[in-house]
Amino acid sequence: MAEPIDKKILKKFVPADALKAENFQELASKTFLESVAAGKTIFKEGEHDKKVVYVVEGQVEISATFAVGSPKDSDVTTPAGYVVEAGTEKAKHAIANRQPRKQSAVAKTECTIIRIDSDLLDILLTWDQLSGIEVADIHADDVDIKTSDGKEDDWMTSILQSKAFLQIPPANIQAMFMRMQEFPAKAGVEIIKQGDDGDYYYIIKQGKCKVTRNSKAGTPLTLATIGVGDAFGEEALLSDTKRNANVVMETDGSLMRLSKEDFNELLKEPMLSWLTEEEADAMAESKSATWIDVRMESEHKESGIAGSINIPLNTLRIKAGTLDSKQKYIVYCDSGRRSSAAAFLLSERGMQVYCLKGGLVERTGD
Repeated sequence: MAEPIDKKILKKFVPADALKAENFQELASKTFLESVAAGKTIFKEGEHDKKVVYVVEGQVEISATFAVGSPKDSDVTTPAGYVVEAGTEKAKHAIANRQPRKQSAVAKTECTIIRIDSDLLDILLTWDQLSGIEVADIHADDVDIKTSDGKEDDWMTSILQSKAFLQIPPANIQAMFMRMQEFPAKAGVEIIKQGDDGDYYYIIKQGKCKVTRNSKAGTPLTLATIGVGDAFGEEALLSDTKRNANVVMETDGSLMRLSKEDFNELLKEPMLSWLTEEEADAMAESKSATWIDVRMESEHKESGIAGSINIPLNTLRIKAGTLDSKQKYIVYCDSGRRSSAAAFLLSERGMQVYCLKGGLVERTGD
C-alpha cells in the first residue's frame, strides 16, 4: 500500500513549497511515497507520462542524448549523464522535467521518490497565483463616475471603449452581444461565491456590485465597489480555476452574462496568440520580443530561459505598469496554463503578448 507523504517533506520541493495552505493540503492528499530498487528504471526517454518526479531518498542517475541547459536557456550547462542525490539543491526540483521525456532516469541506489500529476500541480499553482481580485481593472476612483447628467452611460459603449475589446474581431463582439443573457438581480443577491467553479463572465448593465473576499476568520472583507460597464468573473474561466472572490449586488440592477463556453470561443482565444518554439526563439533572438517567465521565482532560477524577465503571475497586476506598452512580449510557464492567463490579463491592458505553445516541458531544443 502506498504511503502518504509527510507534509514537512513535501514542503522541501519546488514549487510545492509556494502553495497556499488549502492547495498544499490538496496536493499532499494526492502525493505518495514510492520505493524504487537500485537499478530500476523510473522513466524512459520518449515517455509521455505527465508526471513530475522528485527524489526523496537515495540517488537517481539521469542519462540523455543531449546536454541539459544549453546556452539558449541557461548560462550553465549540465553533463548529459549526471546523478541527482536527495537533499541537494538539485533535488528540490523535479528531475528531467520535460515531456515527452528527453532523458531516462534509473535508481542508482535504493531510493524513495514521489510522482505528482503535472496537471494537478499546475492547476493548483494557477489557482494560487490567480488569487487577485476577480474583477478586471478595478479603480476606486472609477466608482460613481458612471453617470452623465444623472443618467447611466450605455454599458455597451463602456465595454467597446476598453482596451481589451479593441483586439476582438468585430464578428466575435457581435456574436457575444447576441449570446449574452440578461440577468436581473436585487440588492443583496450573491452573483459569485468564493470557491465555486467559474461558469459565467459578467458585465454590469445597471446598478452596483460589491466585491469581497473571505478572511481567515470567515468574515467578508470588502475590496471594491464596481458599476455600469465593469466586467468581472473572467479569471476563473481563463484556467478552469475556482472563484477567488465574492461579488454581491449592492443595489437593484441588471447584469449581462456570457457562458464559459462562449467566453472561451469569442473572447479568450482571439486574445491569445500562440507561438511555436521556433517562432518564439526567432522573435527573441531578433530582439523583436522579450521573454517573460510567469512562474515562481524559484522555478525561474532553476530553469528560466536566458535573458527572460521573471514576473510571477500573482504579481502581474502590480508590475504590468512597469512594462513597455510598445514592446512585444512572449510569456511562458511549464505547460502554457499560467502563461495563457497572464497573456489574457496583459492583453486586457492593450499590450501585444504571445504565449509559448506547450510551455517549457515541451521544448525540444535543450
